[in-house]
Amino acid sequence: MFKLGLTGSIGMGKTTTASIFSALGCDVWDADAAVHRLYAKGGAAVAPMSGAFSQVIEEGAVSRAQLRSLIAADPLALKSIEKIVHPLLVQDRADFVAGSQSNILVFDIPLLFETGGDANMDGVACVWTTAEVQQERVMQRGTMSMEQFEVIRAKQLPTHEKRDRSDFVIITDTIEHARVQVQNVLTEIRQRMTNA
Repeated sequence: MFKLGLTGSIGMGKTTTASIFSALGCDVWDADAAVHRLYAKGGAAVAPMSGAFSQVIEEGAVSRAQLRSLIAADPLALKSIEKIVHPLLVQDRADFVAGSQSNILVFDIPLLFETGGDANMDGVACVWTTAEVQQERVMQRGTMSMEQFEVIRAKQLPTHEKRDRSDFVIITDTIEHARVQVQNVLTEIRQRMTNA
């Protein structure tokens, strides 16, 4: 089994690239989707979060809007939240691995390098596009202001560092080009696995 970390800054095309890996037969674990599951009604994070920060619970689920307000008001709260959520994410990922059918597993983790998650991977693929295209994509979503985008981008490792630390770089200028590169990555991984 080969564990491939898939990373890239906001708006670089990671979600689209992850869906290409999935379409080509890889099982994909999405860190953001896992957090959503943990925060949803009945999710594993609801009870411990309720005990620590009851103000963030709305209708039996963790409210991301309330979480953002809490962290903005008390930046130190983030460490406590991470202490609750991180072990739950580790368990979610372990459950995914145990239930996987594919011999190449893709882990879609935006902050892979920032959290040291790359140490648990057999290889890392970084998605990349120009800063102009990145900004255009994020602004087209209509879900955040330019200021919010800049704050998120500032928290992420610079793109050139992510590229330099990755085994593969997938340029996401077009879906067709990305698909060809994903196929090449999978071919190379399969060759490595055969020769191992």
